[in-house]
Amino acid sequence: MAEFVKVAKMAEIAPGQAKMVEVNDKEIALFNVDGSFYAIDNACTHVGGPLSEGELDGPQVTCPLHGSIFNVTTGEVLGPPAARGVTRYNTRVEGDDVEVEV
Repeated sequence: MAEFVKVAKMAEIAPGQAKMVEVNDKEIALFNVDGSFYAIDNACTHVGGPLSEGELDGPQVTCPLHGSIFNVTTGEVLGPPAARGVTRYNTRVEGDDVEVEV
């Protein structure tokens, strides 16, 4: 059964930035897009590049290894070489804590 798990404080991730968090042995990329938080798998589906280290442009993150582009709000792949999207996780803010549902 999925549950929300506290992964960060809001102040830890400035707008336009990301952070890799680990929950239940999963690496999750947590993004702040204009004050809203989104979470997707950290590993690019092309060769596993760390999406939390990619460049965030609005709701799109570019993998730092080979340039695949993903929508952080849906997990959908928007640009090659990745051929499929990544898992998206629900997020919520409780007080100043950011939580991810896993």
